[in-house]
Amino acid sequence: MAKSYWLINSNGTELKRFMKNDKSIEGVFEYMFVDTGKIVGVFGEEPPLWKTTVSVDIDLAREIYERLISQGWRKIEPIRWINN
Repeated sequence: MAKSYWLINSNGTELKRFMKNDKSIEGVFEYMFVDTGKIVGVFGEEPPLWKTTVSVDIDLAREIYERLISQGWRKIEPIRWINN
């Protein structure tokens, strides 16, 4: 599985997961999946409810990531759940 980068919003209710598309051709067509999810229950005990996934150019993904950081989102370590 590709390495992922996670952000959580300032009030702890929403997550973004950025993950490189494994089918990208490095240096030619590089895309990232950007997943948006809602936290259900106590954070970390249940997997998020993933609402949307979009595939964007890697440069656009970087812009989105930086913009979210500037808006108060913060980096968190990726979380692995059973069956996720």
